[in-house]
Amino acid sequence: METSTIHRDTTVAKKKSLPAALWALTISAFAIGTTEFVIVGLLSTVANDLGTSLTSAGLLVSLYAIGVAIGAPILTALTGKIPRKQLLMGIMLLFIIGNGLAAISPSFELLLLSRVVTGFAHGVFFSIGSTIAASLVPKDKRATAISIMFAGLTVAIVTGVPLGTYIGQNFGWRATFIGVALLGLIGTIASLALVPKNIKQSAPLRLIDQLKVIKNPSILLVLAITAFGYGGTFVTFTYLTPLLEEVTGFSSNMTSVFLLIYGIAIAIGNIIGGKVSNNKPGKALLVMFALQAIVLFVLYFTASSQIFAIITLFFMGILAFSNVPALQLYVVKMAEKYLPGTEDVASALNIAAFNVGIAIGAYVGGMVVESSLGIEATPWVGGLLVIIGFLLTLVLFKKEKI
Repeated sequence: METSTIHRDTTVAKKKSLPAALWALTISAFAIGTTEFVIVGLLSTVANDLGTSLTSAGLLVSLYAIGVAIGAPILTALTGKIPRKQLLMGIMLLFIIGNGLAAISPSFELLLLSRVVTGFAHGVFFSIGSTIAASLVPKDKRATAISIMFAGLTVAIVTGVPLGTYIGQNFGWRATFIGVALLGLIGTIASLALVPKNIKQSAPLRLIDQLKVIKNPSILLVLAITAFGYGGTFVTFTYLTPLLEEVTGFSSNMTSVFLLIYGIAIAIGNIIGGKVSNNKPGKALLVMFALQAIVLFVLYFTASSQIFAIITLFFMGILAFSNVPALQLYVVKMAEKYLPGTEDVASALNIAAFNVGIAIGAYVGGMVVESSLGIEATPWVGGLLVIIGFLLTLVLFKKEKI
């Protein structure tokens, strides 16, 4: 009787514990997230060192995003037959090469190329990582599992981005990329040690099956929601450092500290987003997009005040990534409902949509900075893009009730 009880309690404990593979994914996501977002804090430094404009330096954000957008669906499809663990090893190797190339780039053009290469690795990692994370836990915990993996991105923003910005401002931006390459090595070792070999993977899809995913109206609507709803914040976030320095009046050292605070806010938002999105991701997105648009409009008025800017940007950080688990779960649910077996490709397309949104946000932000509106107008312009995401979500929610 006592032995039976102990056995039952042990079984329950095992069911409640999180798979070690989730933490391996999180560690790798941390490395990849650092290289993706650290450039935001280094735009001015890189522009000055390589003799290019701030708007041109913004291409380091948008072209990286385009690399992810292209690499996620195409490379994920091409690598469908490769065992997931082997693929993770290859992805992390490509990541290390891309960042190493960035560190030794003698020209702005080569630096852009290295960013695209690294973006390829990013795209494949998060497209298969989301489905791996979701497959490791019960159905009612999938959004939570995805949020844990994406927590690597938020932790990167909390620690990796401010630290990388500090290193770049004090020791040169090349030192930052060397450090990121080392993070990639740690991520590779973590995956080698913790990710199991027998990971469940979908059967490779024929081209006609992949085209069906792209043609499905509900899935396409989720992709558009992701691009506008998530991407709208990047109109401001891409140029956050110069905004804080030129409009709010912070020094470069204070900006690094503020990026740390902003990252903490994003981590909080990611956890909250995962918890509220498990059942009805569409309903959760409506609330999150509405709040984010409001915060961006408010930032336009508070950016010139250091105290109120800090408060507003903290709430902007909480909402910036809170929608990620819901958006990933939404596209997986649509694929399961209409095209079972296409979850990997749908997830990859949504990763592409995230980065199309980043590219759009960075590009629109650059246009605003170069226009007569100036950098201080980036918040309300970003808010308009988020409103588009809100309206598209409303259309899909009324149709699917999910």
